[in-house]
Amino acid sequence: MRQFFRILFEGAAQAWQQLMANKLRSFLSLLGITIGIFCIIGVKSAVNSLEDNIRGSLAKLGNDVIYLEKFSWAEDPGANYWKWMRRPNFVYTEFETLKEKLKNASEVGFWQFIGTKTLKWRSSSIENAVFMSVTEDCANLFRLEFIGDGRYFSTSEYTNGSDVCIIGYALADGLFGENIEALDKMVTVGGRKLKVIGVVQKSGKDLLKVSNFDNAVLISHTLARRGFNIRATGPWAGNTSMGVRAKPGVDMEVMKDEITGVLRAERRLRPREETNFALNTLTILSGLFDSLFGVINMAGFVIGIFALVVGMFSVANIMFVSVKERTNIIGIKMALGAKRWFILMEILFEAVVLCVVGGALGLLFIWIITEIITKLIDFDIHLSLTNVLIGVLTSIAVGILSGLIPASQASSMDPVEAIRK
Repeated sequence: MRQFFRILFEGAAQAWQQLMANKLRSFLSLLGITIGIFCIIGVKSAVNSLEDNIRGSLAKLGNDVIYLEKFSWAEDPGANYWKWMRRPNFVYTEFETLKEKLKNASEVGFWQFIGTKTLKWRSSSIENAVFMSVTEDCANLFRLEFIGDGRYFSTSEYTNGSDVCIIGYALADGLFGENIEALDKMVTVGGRKLKVIGVVQKSGKDLLKVSNFDNAVLISHTLARRGFNIRATGPWAGNTSMGVRAKPGVDMEVMKDEITGVLRAERRLRPREETNFALNTLTILSGLFDSLFGVINMAGFVIGIFALVVGMFSVANIMFVSVKERTNIIGIKMALGAKRWFILMEILFEAVVLCVVGGALGLLFIWIITEIITKLIDFDIHLSLTNVLIGVLTSIAVGILSGLIPASQASSMDPVEAIRK
């Protein structure tokens, strides 16, 4: 053990001497290692941060929720566009049937986008507010969170179609200012006065805003039909969707089969007729993003490998020069009893130290750049401990490969011939 630490100490000391004795040569040689680690770990850190952000956004959809749409998330939207457009729209009666007959569902929701309208309060107004009707279970399906004492529609408000609404953070901020004292205020939407009972929390920094209600006005579907004349047919009839959350422990495939059976029966499809709706889950989107992130990571890895190969030859060159300059010292050490493995490990560790220094510089540059980018664009890019370890281990591996031949050459020298040189 004492010899091992001696090797580490002497290898580190000699590596430091090489760096200090030939600063320009060392800098140019280690530049390849630094760039290689920067490319591999930099791209990996950026992709990991992007992936965490997007997957966090997707998680808001819910792993246990099945979304009923005209089109499938797994298919190219342009490939079968007209086929999907010919499919019938989801209607409220189908929602009622699913809610009544689904035995494995804990929540069933129906929502409809009914255009954009101008939202007014006193002399303030905001145009193009997204108008949307929802049913009772949508609060849990969308995982809505409210500011302060805000709330969702009560059972009586939903059943009676009361003149109440929920607005998004951006709308509340635009109408009522930063304090957002919007509760119980009367706003006008489409010529009708509605009382604000809740303000949805700001959507945050998510790149993929799957549940972005910042600019939305939510009303009960009962009010939409009673007060805004929303019907199964009309200009907004095609903007309907449904969501079903399975009960705890229910397999998603079982839930899909039950939904398919109930909805096909409701639409009176014959056994041989194709299903004219799509059942989408979070796993579909996750699979698509897995492929995308894999390609990006591979691109960064390939670019980094080229830089590391250049750096590896540069470090190997330093080690050949170092061995040549210390040939007589190596010979003296061997003559005094130093084992060949001791010489081999000493040179090898020196190469590893040089590469770790280059890798550390690359990691330092990545950390500085991620901090700058995070502050400039308000998006969290982080250098994780896992990526730091990958960078260090990659540097060690490159050091071993670059120092293996020079170390073998040094350890196989004849002591007498080495001393003469």
